[in-house]
Order: sequence, then structure tokens, then C-alpha cells
Amino acid sequence: MTESSSGDGRNRLAEAASPYLEQHADNPVDWQPWDEDALAEARERDVPIFLSVGYSACHWCHVMAEESFEDPDVAETINENFVPIKVDREERPDLDRVYQTVCQLVTGGGGWPLSAFLTPEGKPFYIGTYFPPESPPGRNVPGFEQLCRQIADSWADPEERPEMETRAEQWTAAAQDRMAPTGTPEDSEPPSSEILDDAAAAAIRGADRQHGGFGQGSPKFPQPGRVELLLRVATLADDTEPLTVAENALNAMASGGLYDHLGGGFHRYCVDEEWTVPHFEKMAYDNATIPAAFLAGYRATGRDRYADVVEESLDFAERELSHPDGGFFSTLDARSDTPASRLDEGERADREEGAFYVWTPAEVRELLDEPAATLFCRRYGVVAGGNFEGGTSVLNETVPVAELVGAEMEVAGETVDAPDSEAEIRDLLADARERLFDAREERPRPPRDEKVLAGWNGLLIETFARAGFVLDDHARIERAESALAFVREQLWDAEDGRLARRFKDGDVGVDAALEDYAFLGRGAFELYQATGAVEPLAFALDLAGVIADAFYDETDETLYLSANDGEELVARPQELTDQSTPSSVGAAVSLLLDLDHFTDADLGAVARETLTTHRGRIEASPVEHGTLAMAADAARRGSLELTVAAADLPADWRETLATRHLPGAVVARRPPTAAGLEDWLDELGLEEAPPIWAGREARDGEPTVYACRSRTCSPPETDLDAALEWVEKNL
Repeated sequence: MTESSSGDGRNRLAEAASPYLEQHADNPVDWQPWDEDALAEARERDVPIFLSVGYSACHWCHVMAEESFEDPDVAETINENFVPIKVDREERPDLDRVYQTVCQLVTGGGGWPLSAFLTPEGKPFYIGTYFPPESPPGRNVPGFEQLCRQIADSWADPEERPEMETRAEQWTAAAQDRMAPTGTPEDSEPPSSEILDDAAAAAIRGADRQHGGFGQGSPKFPQPGRVELLLRVATLADDTEPLTVAENALNAMASGGLYDHLGGGFHRYCVDEEWTVPHFEKMAYDNATIPAAFLAGYRATGRDRYADVVEESLDFAERELSHPDGGFFSTLDARSDTPASRLDEGERADREEGAFYVWTPAEVRELLDEPAATLFCRRYGVVAGGNFEGGTSVLNETVPVAELVGAEMEVAGETVDAPDSEAEIRDLLADARERLFDAREERPRPPRDEKVLAGWNGLLIETFARAGFVLDDHARIERAESALAFVREQLWDAEDGRLARRFKDGDVGVDAALEDYAFLGRGAFELYQATGAVEPLAFALDLAGVIADAFYDETDETLYLSANDGEELVARPQELTDQSTPSSVGAAVSLLLDLDHFTDADLGAVARETLTTHRGRIEASPVEHGTLAMAADAARRGSLELTVAAADLPADWRETLATRHLPGAVVARRPPTAAGLEDWLDELGLEEAPPIWAGREARDGEPTVYACRSRTCSPPETDLDAALEWVEKNL
């Protein structure tokens, strides 16, 4: 075993910048980070690696740590027989994707904590997720220490070890095969133009018509990408069914326990099919992608409720995830200490899941006068006995406001009528939410993982910029600008032209993955469209250039998650399907297609070749490849381009563009004159104007728009409505 490098009995994770890894620095398990020293030790000792992958806000990661990794006897078994390695999946999505793929192939599922036993060469031969400390009665699941002893004994047995090594070879080969390009005939093309309709049809078939969202039973994941896909199809096809399913999903997420009705923002997912009780961690990426779906819903339907959810969620992100210098932090933990109001005198607070967010009727009545207290409890389902642990209640919109108008209510043993004005009730509830929010702020807060990740910041930058444009909120755009400036300053090496993934307390580390370049590139491109400034466009083009040069494999004709010069793992991962974040390949392909109009580099060829390579997989399960399906549709249909030549976007034009749902449209802003465009071309390093700008100056000194799709364009228009009439005929 290695000796602690910290000199104080802590393991090697004491040196880690990742909060998740640092949380385990005091475990008796002799954890090491994934690095060459740890891998070399496994080879030198000829013992297996025990790999544990998780993240700081993961509830069951904490549970397994408390039950097993903090147990001295379990630690002794691990240390004597394995090289234990701990990985933060938020820092190393490539490692996580490789071993999650194996877990899904072998067990049919995956998740965190991921627990994998590997040969010294890193090849997996036993894998699972959470293991309890003892074998549960009636279930064929070993207790964790028992499992470790069995594996150690088998590894030491000269008759059993060859079987384990053979299994490792087979599982590794299966993972390599699953993640390998499928290959297509030389004359093949990207997926057909029907792919988007096929994806929408599959999403509709899988919709939960009773409770909203997708999939039957529990758990319930938000799936914002499917919502956006359905809204896109509803707009393009003028079809009501995709819109109905999308609205049902949005309404379920906004009214149930997934949404924080006091502080805004979304939890990770719900454990029940009715969207009542969430896993309470709050992730930066969820609070970018889910509000983006609500913003699309607002543009498609005009429902103010959806805009309110966007505003409240972005308020949450600004308030609770903001780095003081501009970036966004990663996560809030699911657990926090029990509030003092729930403790008996002298009782010690325990860290509990959801403790910060849940309520009892007594807690509500202590803070609110009547009838506000009773109205609040009825509206949000705060009842005796609760819907969660310890008799507490997760807030859900259980009774429509209209049903509260004039309703009979029992207050202090007497029957009274609620106000007969819906406006008055809404005002009472708004005041109640504000007062309970202020009181909640005094509770012990969930811990925060203060890593700043490039890709997750990109997702937030994109949503903040788009929301600022759509909702006419310049402060949101400024927040996107400050986040992009922070990431560029801290994580972008302009000299080498490469991006780092993680910033934490001044420490920069981990090579960026494809998702970092793709998500950040999309954020920068959205900021260009919102502001009409060339600088974010230039940065988006820089990032796209790295994607094409460093992540595209010309032999395999595909984009990989890790760079061509990155660490060689037992399999090279791709992210083709949408997971908790959009497919990084899909996001990259979409970015390359959009930016192909702005450069003389052939970014579109990389995008189309990648789509062609994976045509079989996308067409076989289009809804699982939703981001790629939308990119494939754009490649076939041709993107909708609105070139706007103007010094500033007229206010009525902004309002019109904000309220129209034009999915996939590129708003290509440029200076009004050829002379002004020359300065932009110098900034971009271009000798001549790209086709999307060439010859498209403002007419008669007036803001002018050119609408185009697939090289077919409207006349230049100084009337935006006239250009949009042309668009309606060419969607």
C-alpha cells in the first residue's frame, strides 16, 4: 500500500481539488486519484483496482461511504487486497462513460455510486452501483465487505483468476464494440429527413399521459431534450399532439416536487411516477437545460407561467450557484443538517436528504397568519403525516388556486371562508412564499460543490443569453457575458488554443472533454446572437476549430468524448445518446453545422460525416439520440438563417423574434455597412465575408433582414414581418 502523502494520516485525496474527492480524504480507505501512480501500484502489487465513481451531491454515494468506506474493518479489507481509486464523474466524464457502458451492458442499468473491480490494466470483471453493508434478506445481493473478500479470494486462487481475466477481456471487448463507430457504406448519407418525426413519434408513444413526462412507473426524469424536440416538431408540422405531450411534461415538472416552489430551480429527478418527491440535489446542468425547455415552451405557447419558471430558476442559479468572479458552481447537495425546529431539546442534528426544503403544518403556521397559513398548506400539500420522511411535506401544487376561491376551511377549530377573489388569494400565497423563503434561508444550508466546469457553464451561458433576449432582460445577458469572461480567463489557454475542464479555488485541471468545447461553444454562439457582438462568435469559432481538429477521428469518421491526444483508456468513449446532459456528439455536430456559415473552414463536413457514420444507430432509436436527430434534421432540411444588418436590433424586431418559436434558426447579426464588416473579418481572421454576410448590407440606412434556407432566400426586407411571412412558407 502507498503511504499517505499528506503526512497526517489522510489519504492521497487530501491533495485533490475536487470537493467530492476531498470529502473522502479522511476515510480509512487508502483512496487514490486515477493517475499513473495508482495504476502503477496495481500492476506492481498485482492486485485488482476497486474503482468508485460518484459526485458530491449524490445521495447514495454518501450512504455507501458512511456504511462502508468509513468502516475500519471494510477499509482494511479493501486496502490489503485492492488499490482503491476514487473518481469524480463530473471531472472525468470519459472514465465514467467507459465503465457506465460496461455496467449497462452487464446489469442492464447504471448510476452512481458506480462500483467496479478492475484488473491492474483497468479492465472490468465485476461491476455494480450501490452495495449495502450486509446482504439484504431475500435478495441475491452480497454485502459489500463480503463481496470484497470473495473477489480477493478468487483473484488469489490460480484456478479462478484466469476466469476473471477472461471475463475482463470479454466485457472490455463488448464495451469497445458498443462505443465503436458502426460503419456505413461509402455512398451513405446522414439520416433521412423523417428522422425528427420518427423521434417525436417515439417520444409520444413513451409519454405518461396520466402524470406527464415520459416513461411509466418510477423514477421520473425530466427529459428536457424530448420536450424541446416535441416543441420543434409541433412548430414545423403544425401538429397539436407533440405540443400536448410537451405541455403535459412541462406542467408536471412545474407543479410537482421536482420544482422548488419557494426558491426556484429544479432538483435532479423524482423517485415516484407522480412527480411528488425528488432526489433533492440541484445540478447546474439541470438548471440550464430544464429552463431552456420552459423557454421554448413559452415561445411556442405564450404561457406566462413558463416564463415565470425560467425567471425563478435563473434567479436560483444566480443566487446560489454564482462564483463571485463570474462563473457558475456545479451542484448543491441533496442533504443538509436537520433544522432546529425539528429537534427535541438536546437532540443532535443529523444530515438528512431534503431537510432544507420540506415543511410541516406547524412550521408553516408558526410563520404565517391565518388564513394565509391554511391556504398555503392546501395549495402546496403540507399535511399532517406529510408525503416525505419524518412527517414532513415536499411542496407540490396540489390544489388549483381557482378551487381555493371562497372555499370553506377549518382554521383553529372554526370553519371560515377563503377570500372570494382569486387575485387576493394569489397575493396572499405570493407573500407566504416570500416569508417562508426568508425563514428557510436561516436553516442549515446544503453543501455546495464549488467546482466551475467549462461545459456546464456553457449550458448556463446559453440559457441565460437566450432568456435575456426572449424576456428582454439585459441583466441576464450581462450575467452570461460575465460567466463566459470568467471561463475564458481561467480555463482557456489562448496560446495553445486548448481548454481545461475544471477551476476550483484557483486550481485549474483536467483536460476538457468534447462536451466542454461543444456546450461552451453553443453558449458563446447564443451570446453572439443575443448581443450582436463579434467577440463571442470568434470564441465559438475557436472552440469549433478544436472540435474538428482534436476530437474528430478521420479514420473512424466520428467525434469522440476525449481528444485524440488524450489518455488512452481500455475503450474510447463516445456520447451519442442524451443522458442527464445532451449528447456531446449531438451538441458538437449542431454547433459545427451552425458555425459552418461563418468560416472558410469546412466544419460542416465533419458534422455530416459524423451523422453519416451513426445513421444506423440514430434511425434505430431516434428518441434516445434526440440531440443528434435534431442536428440530422438541420443537416437535411438546411438551417433557417436570418441575417440582420443593423447597428442595433430595433426594439420591435427583438420583441417579434423573442415571441416567435423558430426552432433551429440562426440569427446572423452583422454591422450594417461593408466598412463595419471589415473590422469583424479582421477579428475573425477572414479575408472575405462568409456567404451568410456577403453582400447583405443594410438598405437605405435602415435595419435590413435576409431570410434564407438551403441557399434559397427572401428579398432583403426592412420589414421583419414580411421576412417572417417568407419564413412561414419555408419552415
